[in-house]
Amino acid sequence: MGEAPALLVDDVQDGALNGLELKNGTCKTTATVGDKMYVIGGADDGTLSIEVQIFDGSLGEWVRPTVRGTKPVLCNGLSAVPLEDRILILKKGSKPDDRIWFLEIDTQYVRQQQKILGTEVVAWSKGVIGNAEKPVVISGPSGVGKGTLISMLMKEFPSMFGFSVSHTTRAPRGIEKDGVHYHFTEKSIMEKEIKEGKFLEFASVHGNLYGTSVEAVELVADAGKRCILDIDVQGARSVRASTLEAIFIFICPPSMEELEKRLRDRGTETEEQILKRLRNADAEIEQGKSSQIFDFILYNDNLEECHERLKKLLGLDGFVTAPPISGPIEIDLPMDHSVSKIDNKIIINCISSGEKESKNLVILDVSSLKGGAPGRTRGLNFQAIGSFSNGLNGIDQLS
Repeated sequence: MGEAPALLVDDVQDGALNGLELKNGTCKTTATVGDKMYVIGGADDGTLSIEVQIFDGSLGEWVRPTVRGTKPVLCNGLSAVPLEDRILILKKGSKPDDRIWFLEIDTQYVRQQQKILGTEVVAWSKGVIGNAEKPVVISGPSGVGKGTLISMLMKEFPSMFGFSVSHTTRAPRGIEKDGVHYHFTEKSIMEKEIKEGKFLEFASVHGNLYGTSVEAVELVADAGKRCILDIDVQGARSVRASTLEAIFIFICPPSMEELEKRLRDRGTETEEQILKRLRNADAEIEQGKSSQIFDFILYNDNLEECHERLKKLLGLDGFVTAPPISGPIEIDLPMDHSVSKIDNKIIINCISSGEKESKNLVILDVSSLKGGAPGRTRGLNFQAIGSFSNGLNGIDQLS
């Protein structure tokens, strides 16, 4: 808390900033939600990211919030549209895949971080046109055959599914490559990111941390694939408690006797290891059936039949080949545009100059937003209406 630079105070008092360049060359915009005015734009110290300051009218003072998420880089101008629990930011002069961002001010994630830190918190989230298929969380005791089922799914639909790459604080082994087998990181860095809510689940194993980051799952969706998470019951519980919308499936053996037979038939464990896995399996099965973590329970009494039931749960029965999944759709906006809001529709009036000035409308629908910080905000839909210099030419694209 404290005072903002006098220059900024003067500029704000002159009226709304609306993405204009200030006297010191920085570009800022404002959005007012309740008693708070959010000033968003280039930092006065010349850093390359977009900064946030808040003027709290109820206190009559400036607040510098803790900022979570990946900060957008500077651009040639900004437009801000307040929504219920976040502010839509449109960047001018940026690449098409970097145009839409959200500054979260009262989402579940922001409230969680405020409770942890005891300070004002805002969080950045990149906006993505369209939706992604829900990730699939598959759990089950060792020896139940979940790895085989996942392999069968990946083999039949190679372009549809993808695995997230886990993080670990242990050192690489042999031919392991960073970003391929694991994201290798320092323990202090991973602990910090866990506190910031950037991990869906994590565990300590023999003194090293292992975990699945939100970003790792988002990257699979960005590639147009559906993410599969093969994690234990405790990990599934953590993912269920997060903001990630997923399908949770627990694979059960037909009986403990059959599970023991499969473990022994593998011939890869000692007697002590087999007994330990059976004890763990008994506890996992009890949790899987009674914890209300999982949406579906599949009994793997016959591998082929279980595979077919799994495909049916995922809506894949009847597909000979994988249905096409497209990656994120990009939206291109000219530098010169104005923004207004009607209900859940953001109206972007684009003006292009030339021999004959023409106008285009882009309508963003924000009624079905999903996800958010520390990941992407998906569910944006848009409708682009072609040039109407001589009247409307019709709808160019509807997504």
